[in-house]
Amino acid sequence: MIWSPETDDPHRSHGLPPVQVTVPTREDLLQDLGARLERGQGFSIATLNLDHVVKLRRDPAFRRAYSSHSHVTADGRPVVWLTRLSGGDARLITGSDLIAPLAALCAKTNTPVAMVGATAQVLKTSAQRLEAQYPGLRVLAQVAPPMGFIPDSADADAVIDEVAASGARVCFLALGAPKQEIFAAHAAARLPNMGFVSIGAGLDFIAGTQVRAPRIMRALAMEWVWRLTTNPKRLAARYTACLAILPRLLMRALSERWARQAKKDPA
Repeated sequence: MIWSPETDDPHRSHGLPPVQVTVPTREDLLQDLGARLERGQGFSIATLNLDHVVKLRRDPAFRRAYSSHSHVTADGRPVVWLTRLSGGDARLITGSDLIAPLAALCAKTNTPVAMVGATAQVLKTSAQRLEAQYPGLRVLAQVAPPMGFIPDSADADAVIDEVAASGARVCFLALGAPKQEIFAAHAAARLPNMGFVSIGAGLDFIAGTQVRAPRIMRALAMEWVWRLTTNPKRLAARYTACLAILPRLLMRALSERWARQAKKDPA
């Protein structure tokens, strides 16, 4: 399914290709990442959810960054459902849920890791816990940018230099959207042999500074309710904007499905 830019308005597209989920399953993703690490090839992973779709429609810099990512996964049940409704294939692959299998892969392949974002204490605690859980994992750089960090600035270049100097090959980004995706695009252009993974609040969950929804709520696609009740002031407006675009996304999914069927069964 095409999520952004608006395909019927070339003036809003800024000449960028459409954003689509490119990796349907976690197994496919990990297999490709393992091959890239073996070849010394970099990558950048964005995890698409409805909040990102809202931002993609409003922010050309965010769309530009997304368009440069090598992998886009479905991070959110609505993205999964709408993709399937359109006739495509997608499974839920959240940024937080990618940390463990990627840490295991990096430990197995002796691939050093860096972390950028969150706070110094969160980085220290999460690094210690991941290294203890995955023997052989090495977190060589922990960088907590200050408030007001601009992801494509000279300060960002200094962070990129620090990560590169550490010898890390994979970098977990916990800067929040759109900063982490913009930083990933900026950094990947300078370090094409490194992997960048946007994980949002994933390190906070590992460190215990934020509590993730119980597993049963996640299984029932109710994680958004948990998040809303725990932080209503910050998330109420965000979720309202997400709900507002659902009808148009539903119509787009159906339109793409009908177009696929028409190609298969021409009159």
